Amino acid sequence: MTVDKTPGSVVLAWTPWVVMTVVAATDVIAGPDVGFLPLVSLGPAFASLVGGWRRTALIGVMALVLTVALGLYDGLFDGRRGLTACLSVTGVTGVGLAAAVIRGRREAELASVRSIAESAQRVLLRPVPLTVGPLRMAVSYTSAIAEARIGGDLYEVVASRYGVRVIVGDVQGKGLAAVETAAVVLGAFREAAHDEPDIVELGERLERSLSRELEDEKFVTAVLAEIRTGDEAVFLNFGHPAPMVVRADGTVDFPEPSSYAPPLGLGMHGTEGPQPYRVVFVPGDQLLLYTDGVTEARDENDVFYPLAQRAWLLDEPDVHRALEALREDLSEHAVGPPHDDAAMLLVRHQGGPADGGPRKPR
Repeated sequence: MTVDKTPGSVVLAWTPWVVMTVVAATDVIAGPDVGFLPLVSLGPAFASLVGGWRRTALIGVMALVLTVALGLYDGLFDGRRGLTACLSVTGVTGVGLAAAVIRGRREAELASVRSIAESAQRVLLRPVPLTVGPLRMAVSYTSAIAEARIGGDLYEVVASRYGVRVIVGDVQGKGLAAVETAAVVLGAFREAAHDEPDIVELGERLERSLSRELEDEKFVTAVLAEIRTGDEAVFLNFGHPAPMVVRADGTVDFPEPSSYAPPLGLGMHGTEGPQPYRVVFVPGDQLLLYTDGVTEARDENDVFYPLAQRAWLLDEPDVHRALEALREDLSEHAVGPPHDDAAMLLVRHQGGPADGGPRKPR
């Protein structure tokens, strides 16, 4: 038999023994007139809350033995009180066994569903490449849904012959519908990133793919980035928060397009698509793409998370520890559980040759 080792479950695991001990001691000290003996049935009742049916049956048998012993000690079997107490313990044990069996089956089903969900989540949001040429990358994802590892935010990195292409997006809405939309965007991006030579054509391909799938004016905000072997990055912004660029000297910039375009899914309504814009991105610089779950996280004073003021946390030499430090700081800033998904993708330009030869971290 197995029992959960969390603090709450450990307390519940010991509760049946404590209750039966207290009832037995009270009965011996106060005598049979108090009428505590039927309360021994609380032992198997609490036992059914944690552990399996075998544990519940064991505690039920121990409770029945204790009831018989106390009944004989108190002389309760001369009347109906002793038999009534035994029937009470037996009945509660039977109900507890049934509850434990049903709970065990549901826990097994839940574990199976979680296993399948985790596999699906790993397929949908695959690990990003850690190193592509002179670039080092790390990703962080926090879902607003308890027990979930993916929601309406999405990210992907594709090393194509046209350069390293990155997408970070935020699907309108939550739940399974948002996950399905994220899957459509990621599938289209993974294919088109290898085929389309121009980032504008890549964006148009995503727009067409998404327009065929979305209904009721749903949309996806997203920012695309393309980093070639030169010293610049090209962005295409579909109504998404501006990326953050942290320079080698510590200065922070949020490059924005000349005009924002509609999110993906709304661009086929006769509106003009986004225009690409270029940003200097040289060795020592860092690029953080994120969703609004980061900048819209509020503290107890209803103050938004000051991302620009926390950019110094990315000075950590290891890119993964740097992003983890930022994620922990974001978690400490927010009050209570997250109200929105929060995705962050950090790209650090380590310098070095375009074929991926590493340089010593600064």
